[in-house]
Amino acid sequence: MSDKIALTLFLIGLYGLIAKKNLIKKVMGLNILTSGIVLFFISLGYEKGLTAPIMEKGITDVVDPLPQALMLTTIVIGVCITALALSLIVRIYRRYSSLDVKILTGEGDE
Repeated sequence: MSDKIALTLFLIGLYGLIAKKNLIKKVMGLNILTSGIVLFFISLGYEKGLTAPIMEKGITDVVDPLPQALMLTTIVIGVCITALALSLIVRIYRRYSSLDVKILTGEGDE
């Protein structure tokens, strides 16, 4: 079930990146896409009936902690990319008074 939700989030984010012309909406699409990827990888690392790998003797059935650690890193990097992208968008808006990609690239002048 979570695989379908992850795929849906990924496709919604991809649509936002491709179809939307506003830079803020593109950043929102990127965040949604990243959330879908994170959900997919976390769902791959989960196995029903297994426990967290906490330091106790005698526990042999544990979940692999590597996907969770990598996705935590991905979330932190995603927040940094979002902050950088939004700060660049503010600078672009102050200079050009627009956030439309077509206007910024010169395609909207025709």
